[in-house]
Amino acid sequence: MKHLATLALAALMGLSACGDDGLADQLARKEAKDAVRPVLAQRFPGVPLEPATDCVIDNASAGEILKLARAGVTGVGPEETQLVIEIATRKETIECLLKDGLAPFLK
Repeated sequence: MKHLATLALAALMGLSACGDDGLADQLARKEAKDAVRPVLAQRFPGVPLEPATDCVIDNASAGEILKLARAGVTGVGPEETQLVIEIATRKETIECLLKDGLAPFLK
């Protein structure tokens, strides 16, 4: 079943050239979020999960999103875990977390 899901994801990824707001991009981001959430929950306990996940995805390159989307379907390994940590600790991601992720809890 995972093989079929991987094939479907790969087929939709091929359509991603149709635009950033297209179905393929939306699907890739959803699958990537499925890979990011458990890493954030384990490595950054207590961080608001949904806003943090959005910040990581918003600060990932298209190639990184595709890599994470594949992991969202096939499973997160050490390489993808390291990628999430790398993206999460980027200056832009931290700024996003401070602005959008933690601000509502600081009021």
